[in-house]
Amino acid sequence: MRIISGRRFAAAGLLALVLAASVASAQRIMVAPGRVATAPAKLATPDDFDGSFIYCRGAYQSVVREAGGTGWSTDYPAADNNFSVRLMELTLAHVKLDVEHQPNTVVVRLTDPLLYRCPILFMEDVGTARFSSREVEALHDYFLKGGFLWVDDFWGSRAWAQWEREIGRVLPPAEFPIFDIPLDHPIMHTLYNVKEVPQVSSINFWSRNGGSTSERGSDSPHANFRGINDQHGRLMVVMTHDTDIADTWEREGESREYFEKFSPAGYALGVNVVLYAMTH
Repeated sequence: MRIISGRRFAAAGLLALVLAASVASAQRIMVAPGRVATAPAKLATPDDFDGSFIYCRGAYQSVVREAGGTGWSTDYPAADNNFSVRLMELTLAHVKLDVEHQPNTVVVRLTDPLLYRCPILFMEDVGTARFSSREVEALHDYFLKGGFLWVDDFWGSRAWAQWEREIGRVLPPAEFPIFDIPLDHPIMHTLYNVKEVPQVSSINFWSRNGGSTSERGSDSPHANFRGINDQHGRLMVVMTHDTDIADTWEREGESREYFEKFSPAGYALGVNVVLYAMTH
């Protein structure tokens, strides 16, 4: 699979390229309002996998509720679609398209054997998750077979504690400790030179609160970028906590100001994470 472009762009160049590409691209950027009523979950089937990149969103059961989240479907499907469009425009990645020539994104149950066909698994609002014993086993096997998980958009100490418990059931912390990913880690420089992981609040919170980016106030003072390595030092889990990177993708078509402030950095980080996952 060809996935890496030969050039490195600064943030300003990324912004210009994304704006230009949005005019020229045959694929459409989704606007999020109405997504719940018009977008039932598209569950993965064997025909969805042909070696191309496909955005796999993991579905799980929520046992608590977090303000601003909707469990596994948070930011679905616009974030999935829009990121896939931009990945096509900004890299040489071959993205799976559907019959309408839109990115063919899928939802995957964690116990579905098709999970092992996903090059990278995305999950959101994971501070509400509780895994069954079968899901714990399936995720554990997924990681040991080379799988990669990115979790995003969960806020505050309570959500962190819930997620830390659940991922600890999958990857026992004594063997697979969580660590803060340093700025000199290769994932920060896979294509773009990302110098920080931004704190991004949802567009609704941001607009209601005068541009604030901390959705839990003093309980979410800054973004956390954490990871879990396998026994060979390969990152297999990336966690963006106290930030909502996926909203920089989902909501880019709704506000020029929000787009210019957050989306270039959000896409740069997203592209880096995906390219790292696909090449390590």
